[in-house]
Amino acid sequence: MTAPRSDTDLVARVHALRPLIAEHALRTEQRRRVTSEVLAALTDAGVYRMNVPRRYGGHQTRPSTQVDVIAEIAAACGSTAFTALIQAGCAFIAALFPDEAQEEIFTGPDVRVGGTLIPDATAVASDGGYVVNGTSGFATGCQDADWHLLTARVGSGDGPPEVLWTAVPMAELEILDDWHVSGLAGSGSNSVVARDVFVPDRRVLPVGPLLAGEFPSKANADDPFYRMPVLLMFCVWTAPHALGLARGALAEFTERIHRRGITYSRHQRQNEATVTHLQAAEAAMKISCAELMTRDFVARIEAGEPFTVEERARIRAQTGYVARLCKEAVDLVAAACGASSLHREVPVQRAVRDVQALNLHSFVNPATNLELYGRILSGLDAGTPFL
Repeated sequence: MTAPRSDTDLVARVHALRPLIAEHALRTEQRRRVTSEVLAALTDAGVYRMNVPRRYGGHQTRPSTQVDVIAEIAAACGSTAFTALIQAGCAFIAALFPDEAQEEIFTGPDVRVGGTLIPDATAVASDGGYVVNGTSGFATGCQDADWHLLTARVGSGDGPPEVLWTAVPMAELEILDDWHVSGLAGSGSNSVVARDVFVPDRRVLPVGPLLAGEFPSKANADDPFYRMPVLLMFCVWTAPHALGLARGALAEFTERIHRRGITYSRHQRQNEATVTHLQAAEAAMKISCAELMTRDFVARIEAGEPFTVEERARIRAQTGYVARLCKEAVDLVAAACGASSLHREVPVQRAVRDVQALNLHSFVNPATNLELYGRILSGLDAGTPFL
């Protein structure tokens, strides 16, 4: 099947895949990676094209549409959605590399690019590039990726090390089978190892200038799509992951309450109990608040206006708060689902673990992001360049 050329009906195509994704969710978790059938279906739908430059057959899909796509996937399987958002997002970053590197990476519009942001690897300058060594964890989807954007630090005398994103073909990296976790277990976020991997200068992207809005791609330099701040785009990709998980959990809950009672009570049907009405309504309100907050900051990012440090910190705080609200909604309905929901084949228990894992992500963590925003509101420096 040929992947669609346009993203006009991308959300509808992904929505139609939800039964397939949900059917494979348990198997995805057991395999600790997304199934080949689901990967093929997402490819055919055009999901991996969302941030690929149009000149390579990509879509450059508007952020609000990307939000809807990721939320649809997450409602069916959190691990599949997290893998998709990382690989679609890393394609955006790859489009900021020198144009020569893009020619190597985007050999087809459906290329899958993974990446890590924590600079656990080291890079040593060599003739015409760098030699990279080290192990990097949380390399989501690495077993099914074509390229990996490996973050490495370069020593610079007495000052802080320079941080680089290096584009490396997955065939040049070793994958460790070490992804044994409770949440997002099917995302295949194993560690990758670089052993004396040579990365030419054309496949290097300095992170410091990138955070300041400077990147070496000439072809994309004046494209408003790629002028959107990359870290704010990460907010665009992670917030709908939380929304989808919460929506899916609430949908599962409101379906279950019609076919089960409340043990040790007079209620033969859970949907007849007043406590159920309160639980469903409160969960729905938390999700609605999260949706409104997401819509607010995504619209501001789409507007393409320059952002102050305070505005960037606010968007990070909003992303964390969306994740917190969605976790609260999922926890609420999970507590109301009863002990039968503990079975592995019941989606609610998986949503509980997946949304917890998302809230633990260092860029999403609600407490960290609130502190960061609060520092700026209190007249202090943000304390981080990652805004």
